[in-house]
Amino acid sequence: MVPVREPKTYTILLADELTLVREGLAALCEAVHEAQPFFRVIGQCSDGASALRLIEERRPDIAVLDLNLPDLFTLEVVRRIRETDVATKIVVLSTRRDRKTVVEALRCGVSGFLLKSAPAQQMIEAFGQILDGGIYVSPELELNKIFAGGQKGAAEDPLQSLSAREYQVFCLLCEGVRAKEIAARLSLSPKTVDTYRASLMRKLDIHDVAGLVKFAIQRDLTSSR
Repeated sequence: MVPVREPKTYTILLADELTLVREGLAALCEAVHEAQPFFRVIGQCSDGASALRLIEERRPDIAVLDLNLPDLFTLEVVRRIRETDVATKIVVLSTRRDRKTVVEALRCGVSGFLLKSAPAQQMIEAFGQILDGGIYVSPELELNKIFAGGQKGAAEDPLQSLSAREYQVFCLLCEGVRAKEIAARLSLSPKTVDTYRASLMRKLDIHDVAGLVKFAIQRDLTSSR
């Protein structure tokens, strides 16, 4: 039985490095005020550390976070929130559509994964679905195929062999983030980051950062900002 949502105003927090993106999302939330339910933006920020602080302080019903927030990695924000009693539902916005990224985000505890190329109405649909207790993934990503991919042929793809932490380090390395900053954004020691970097390079059989970047570009795994 589908739960019935209480007819009320739901609070939204928006986090994206780009001000125009945040303002556009806020305008979209305001534009649906004539229908039920209402969505009210109670905060905006541009980095992961601020997002974590605001979520803990204001406890919005939904937090919409860009996947590549600076300062504190977005999935690290999600992990920390899930370790608290904060019930905020988290929707990730991303330009990336590869299976590994979507699966790692869902495993980390996000309630929605929305492509930045999606039409505006999808965000409102995502809000409704996750408020009803569901999980929302942009239809273009074909969720069934994403999970089916993990059951067949995954062993042929070395990317699937990376652990969650290794994949996070991989993503940040490919975005040109230096090891010291990666450590800060993932709340790890520099030595631990070096260990993950060595391990992921061994698994991918790639032995320098330039090779990782080339591999990521071939897989369309880099940010298109």
